[in-house]
Amino acid sequence: MPLLNKLAPGTSGAPGGDTATRSLTRLRTALTLFFALDGFLFAGWVVRIPAIKQQTGASTGDLGLALLGVSAGAVVTMTLTGRLCRRFGSHPVTVASAVLLSLSITLPALTHSAGTLGLVLLVFGTAYGGINVAMNSAAVDLVAALRRPVMPTFHAAFSLGGMLGAGLGGLVAGGLSPAAHLAGLTLAGLALTAAAGPVLLRSPSPAAPEAVGVQKPAPGRPDGRSRRLVTVFGVIALCTAYGEGALADWGALHLEQDLHAHPGLAAAGYSLFALAMTAGRLSGTALLERLGQTRTLVAGGATAAAGMLLGALAPTVWLALAGFAVTGLGLANIFPVAVARAGAVAGAGGVAAASTLGYGGMLIGPPTIGFLADWSSLPVALTTVAVLAAGAALIGYAVRNAPVPQPAGQAVPAARNVRTGQHVRTEPAARV
Repeated sequence: MPLLNKLAPGTSGAPGGDTATRSLTRLRTALTLFFALDGFLFAGWVVRIPAIKQQTGASTGDLGLALLGVSAGAVVTMTLTGRLCRRFGSHPVTVASAVLLSLSITLPALTHSAGTLGLVLLVFGTAYGGINVAMNSAAVDLVAALRRPVMPTFHAAFSLGGMLGAGLGGLVAGGLSPAAHLAGLTLAGLALTAAAGPVLLRSPSPAAPEAVGVQKPAPGRPDGRSRRLVTVFGVIALCTAYGEGALADWGALHLEQDLHAHPGLAAAGYSLFALAMTAGRLSGTALLERLGQTRTLVAGGATAAAGMLLGALAPTVWLALAGFAVTGLGLANIFPVAVARAGAVAGAGGVAAASTLGYGGMLIGPPTIGFLADWSSLPVALTTVAVLAAGAALIGYAVRNAPVPQPAGQAVPAARNVRTGQHVRTEPAARV
């Protein structure tokens, strides 16, 4: 497949190519800003959770129950957003979700009971689920059109936005009320949406150029064996996303409540975690080329498990922060590897199914941690992140030789997953 890594006609050098290239570049920049905005706003909320907990007078269990509002809103929206994207396009849905996310983030600071908090978090979760599905759908289309491995840069932008949001939250946590802080985030979100949104609204979803000599997969549903493999890879994604969600919502509270860290330093815990994930994702392509998918997955799971045990059980703030950083490095590339493997088994349907399971892990993690903390303690509850990360590594190793059922007429990618845009180490065609 000689043309897989080359730009098709319509890119620079062909008639109209320069204009098309500039258009795709602007679209990529705007979409990257929305990924960063998503991480920025989400982190801005999570670092104020300790203050919101105190404001509402909620117990740890009540807070965990209220956080289910985010999960419920996101899950319902994720099942509907795909249809909305097919009807209206992923670009308008991304912009509309960004507006709703920006407006809804100010609502938790206006609540004074756990029940009301849960209701407003239902709205926040609706927006969060919608923008994640829509912007990832837009990113998949853009990656296919560019035929370049740019997908990791979008996820790195999300992590970078989270780091900046958490860092800003840490700076203002001691001197600015949650209401003022979250209202400022609303203004920032609306301003960025107003600046970047028109680019998406004016740009139709780019069509992927056809590669010479590559046939489209035959239509039809994957067989039972393929669906089981996709489920396994989805579970791996779930196990690791569980840790990301748990640290986002409970990391700052653990540092402040259990280790008596200053609110600003506690907020910096998630910022450090997000920085480590950003670094890991930016180096993910090189790591995959060097180690291959299975070794990257297993090493990442083991690293995250060790880091989270340190982060949860360390007796000092600084050791816990070091554990958070190690956890971020370990978790950074497991989700993309799991989704890429699911795609190798069942194409786009496999990617969608594994991604949905993965996001489910991010959403069920925080309330699960809350219930376990009520039953035992928050440090003990956080050790479940290590258990699931180790489980992901074991599952990944166990299915290292799983066959890849190729749909009839589908060529095997030589060195790059076209759907994910990631360069991966070439492995035998019969194995993942």
